[in-house]
Amino acid sequence: MPKRMTTTQKMWSAFLRNRTALIGGIIAVMILAVAIFAPWLAPYDPLRQDPYMRLAPSSVKHWLGTDDFGRDILSRIIWGSRVSLIIGISSVSLGMIAGTLLGLIAGYYRGKVGNLIMRGIDVLMCFPDLILAIAITAVLGANLGNLILTISIVMTPRFARLAHGIVLTLAEREYVLAAQAVGVRVPRILRRHIFPNILGELLVAATLWVGVAIRLEANLAFIGLGVQPPTPTWGNMIKQGVDVLINAPWISVYSGLSILITILSFNMLGDGVRDMTDPKLRGT
Repeated sequence: MPKRMTTTQKMWSAFLRNRTALIGGIIAVMILAVAIFAPWLAPYDPLRQDPYMRLAPSSVKHWLGTDDFGRDILSRIIWGSRVSLIIGISSVSLGMIAGTLLGLIAGYYRGKVGNLIMRGIDVLMCFPDLILAIAITAVLGANLGNLILTISIVMTPRFARLAHGIVLTLAEREYVLAAQAVGVRVPRILRRHIFPNILGELLVAATLWVGVAIRLEANLAFIGLGVQPPTPTWGNMIKQGVDVLINAPWISVYSGLSILITILSFNMLGDGVRDMTDPKLRGT
């Protein structure tokens, strides 16, 4: 008699069967590794200037060329991955925590409390992400900590709306009604009976929305509201390269490709996370 697979084994099997997700996961892990080991991988100091090598094209010495200050593009892209990933992952994590909490409360209590929370969420969602981020950044200022807070605020309504919709359905399930009937306290119901059943959907959304957060950070940096130079970020490198786009396109092109590959990898990874967390897709 063949040995039955555990739930964890089934989840990994579903992920490994999805070739697209597997490739995306490998690329995402490689990008994370580059960010973590940037001090050892970067061939040069990203802030080191060499006036004699200004706007130099790709060469053996500088694989991706240099910028208008003679700084090595490859080193700056490697170090810039740290900023993008820190902002992307941290802001989405904070937004998921805050949005899930609001969605749980609004979906379970409903009534005036739920309406008040969701109307506030609706107001925030009326604004395009970039416009809302610009408004918040204008108030808080542009630095790494404030950017994480800004993008987490932008992400919060997305998670709140997602959690709220699922909780409305789960609150009517038999096991929740049974827990209410025997006097189980609300925090325990939310923690033990409802939250585990929405966690999968939240993780899928979080994986996909890391790319959105990275793109939003790049947009803010491009208009001068991101982490300020000389700290290398992919967004401000694209902005810097616009002025010399005809003579030195590699500054903007390689930075833009870095953003494209990172966002694409997390989107592909999210497809695999969906397969892992959905019992129907993993064959259970």
